[in-house]
Amino acid sequence: MELNFKDFPKLITERLILRNIEKTDVVLIHKLHSDAIVNAFVGRENSSNLKKAEEYIIKMQNLIARNECIYWVITEKGNNNLIGSICLWNFDIENEIVEIGYEMLSEFQGKGIMTEVIKKIIEYAFEKIKAKIITAFPSSDNINSVSILKKMNFELENKKYNNTHEGIKNLVTYTLRNSQINN
Repeated sequence: MELNFKDFPKLITERLILRNIEKTDVVLIHKLHSDAIVNAFVGRENSSNLKKAEEYIIKMQNLIARNECIYWVITEKGNNNLIGSICLWNFDIENEIVEIGYEMLSEFQGKGIMTEVIKKIIEYAFEKIKAKIITAFPSSDNINSVSILKKMNFELENKKYNNTHEGIKNLVTYTLRNSQINN
């Protein structure tokens, strides 16, 4: 797998721009991490504050610098404000597996935005990183997330994959293999 994020890949879809996280995102990272609906599905406590948001931004920037994670902020074209985020991380180089993770502010959910973003990230994971398998670990209670994954041809699996998720109720495993992509 090719893990070099020194030249951060800004990605563009029909409606959106996926860019690197910046210090100026602190208020909206705090808002995202304070969203009770989002937090319920990602196993995060509702305990965000601006200091924690600043620390999170620094943590993500450091993980990107060490090629341990690639984390995009999702923005609408013409507006630099964060509406969500998506990342590829938990790289299993030996088995060519990468995990996808994503979250979106509640007011932007249900508009097809995450489907558009995930499609672009799948393309990036397979074409640029050269992953063979993408894993996702949503709560089965997160009907919207599961629906998006199924729409993107991810399949429910019982096999154990490397994940470090704690505090997520009814965690399930979905995978997408490069060979499953509809060209």
